[in-house]
This record gives sequence, C-alpha cells and structure tokens, in this order.
Amino acid sequence: MADLDTAVGASSNTLQAYGRDLKSFLGWLDVKKKSNLTGLKPKVVQGYLNDLSKGVVTGHELTPASCARALAAIRGLATYCVEQRLCQSDFTAGVYAPSGPDRLPKAISVDEMTRLIESGEVTSPQGVRNRAFLELLYGCGARVSEAIALNVGDIDLSTKSVVIRHGKGGKQRVVPLAGSAARALEAYLVRARPAFVKDKSERSLFLSTRGQRLSRQSAWNIVKDAAEKAGLSEDISPHTFRHSFATHLLDGGADVRVVQELLGHASVATTQIYTLVTIDRLRETYVTSHPRALSS
Repeated sequence: MADLDTAVGASSNTLQAYGRDLKSFLGWLDVKKKSNLTGLKPKVVQGYLNDLSKGVVTGHELTPASCARALAAIRGLATYCVEQRLCQSDFTAGVYAPSGPDRLPKAISVDEMTRLIESGEVTSPQGVRNRAFLELLYGCGARVSEAIALNVGDIDLSTKSVVIRHGKGGKQRVVPLAGSAARALEAYLVRARPAFVKDKSERSLFLSTRGQRLSRQSAWNIVKDAAEKAGLSEDISPHTFRHSFATHLLDGGADVRVVQELLGHASVATTQIYTLVTIDRLRETYVTSHPRALSS
C-alpha cells in the first residue's frame, strides 16, 4: 500500500483517514462473516457503503464526501489485492458512493467575522498569537492544516504575502495578506512569538506555550473560544474562515478563477460551489427588498 500512498500524493491527514476507513470496512466484513477478500463481491462492498451512509456502521449518518473517501480507500485495497493476486477481480467494480443532498459551504457575514476576529484580548502573548492566527485564516483562506504547517520564512511582510504549501502533491501558492492580517502577524512575530520560543532553531510560525508547532486541536480551540466570546451560536470551525473568505471575495466582485487560485483548488468546478452561496444570498436580499417579490 505504500506505493499506492506515494502515487496519490495524499496528505498525512488523508492517509490517516484512509486507514480508519479500511479498519471500519474490515471490521464490518468480520461482523458480516465475509472477511475473506478472495471471494468478495461488489454487492457486499455496496452494502457496506449503504450502511455507512445510513449510520448503521458508525452510529451517525456520513456525508457523501465521507462515503466517497471510504470508497477511494477500499478501491485502493482492491487494486492492491489484485496486484498481489490475493483476489482474482476488483471487488469494487461498479460500486458507487451513496449521494445525498448537496450542502453549501457555511459562511458567516462580514460583521460576524469581524466580531469573531476581534473578540479576544491582544495584551498577552497568547492573545496576540490567537489574533494573528484568526487574521491569517480569514486573510488568505488557508486550510487549518496549511496554517499550522507555516514556517516563519513563509511570511514576507515586505511584500505582504504568504507562501502556502498543500499536502496533496506538495503544491504551493502565494497569497496576498490583507492589511489587518499583515499587521497582526507583524505584532505576533515581534511581540509574542519570542515568548513561546524554547529552541532557537524552531522555524514553525505558530507556536504553543511549550514552544512546539501549534497542533490541529489547539487551532480548533482558538477558533471555538473566539466564537464563544463573540457570542456566535453557529457551528464555527477553522473551515468557516475559508468558506467566508471565498464567499466574501465573490460577493465583492472577485473573478471565480482568481478565487480558485487563492484557495488552491485544482479545478474551478470546486470553487464554483461558492457562487451558489452568493446567488442564494442575492436571492434572499431580492425577496426581502423588492416591493413585488412576494406579490401573488
């Protein structure tokens, strides 16, 4: 499977998710008394995905994206089994991931985002760090994994830009930093980061109180704490910043292909889902504002 992992160029988070998916699948097969992969049939795999979608396997319904990821992991297993002659045919042939209703990305308003970012104090090193982290998430639309992977050298305050590297294939993109994000990062680098440094050779941009690279869980906690202080009842996550970044740019008239480049999407089709969010917002404004929109 190592060769397969290298071939797809997946990030470590994706590989871990594939591992969990395969463990779940093999556990389900064991319960169903069908753990012999040699004679496994596609209809059995389809049954697993259907159970997964309905929540039979995990106790809660999985999204179409999660089911598709599980199928990708199982396809990798099938390919490996065929190559190693552990089975005669691909037991995922004709199998499809159950679909569900499309869910539009969740974005909050500009005012809510401002309140969220400015909710914390900026007098302590930790407060300055948290503000810089939130400003960066919204200022450049980075994924949380990309944000915590940044090193000091990835930030160029002279050109107000940041180099973001993505795990899928090791791609990178250069994204401009908004004025407030650049100022927050400069304040963090000058006033706060030195207080966290334990090892002068540490190049991670965002550091924990122990002087290590900020963890994914700590990043989530920063966002959750800020949302609570801002009084936002919505389910706010680091990805909310990315969704809001894209939606607000499109609301402001940005070209969808420019937003595609800023987000690091391989295909513009992935970015175009945000245009649906904008259209929905325009429709809502139209219905509530036009004098004849609700007339029968």
